Amino acid sequence: MVSNTNMTLSKEVSINCMDSISDTLNWYAIYTRPRFEKKVDAQLHEKGFEAYLPLHKVIRQWSDRRKKIEEPLFRGYVFVHVVPRDRVRSLQVIGAVRMISFGGKPSIIPDYQIEGIRRILSEGLHVETVDYVQKGDLVEVVQGPLMGMQGVLLEKRKNTRFVISIDSIRQSISVEIDVRDVKKIG
Repeated sequence: MVSNTNMTLSKEVSINCMDSISDTLNWYAIYTRPRFEKKVDAQLHEKGFEAYLPLHKVIRQWSDRRKKIEEPLFRGYVFVHVVPRDRVRSLQVIGAVRMISFGGKPSIIPDYQIEGIRRILSEGLHVETVDYVQKGDLVEVVQGPLMGMQGVLLEKRKNTRFVISIDSIRQSISVEIDVRDVKKIG
């Protein structure tokens, strides 16, 4: 038989555990409407949230001039640092579409990844976004002498070189290729 005191203590412990979990700040990615990243970032800051929109400088050419502008490093995404109970409130800004999730649960972004992006951008290094490709992905060569060929990504070596299998003639051929030369298909 369980006493009322033990049941009360058990409920308090479980409530305290839930509170401590819900008080943990985590980074989440908010998917935005196209070209709304800066507006969403500004509104999040106005509401008192810690938000991060990584920007990088690019040169844009118009018919009459060239201009250096800052644009989002990851188009369509703004990062927000909130406790789980504030996730829904962080989405209540104009231009926010949804929180990125996998398996029905909002995806937590590790602190070290956000800090890595901040550090790289603060150093003033030239950065480019590239397609996220993994071993086993079907890829197409988009520039260079093998342009137009498709293959399966077999191995990712170093951070900028790939080995792919070209299957256009039903033969396996491996070639090292720069990450900027391939894009994921599908």
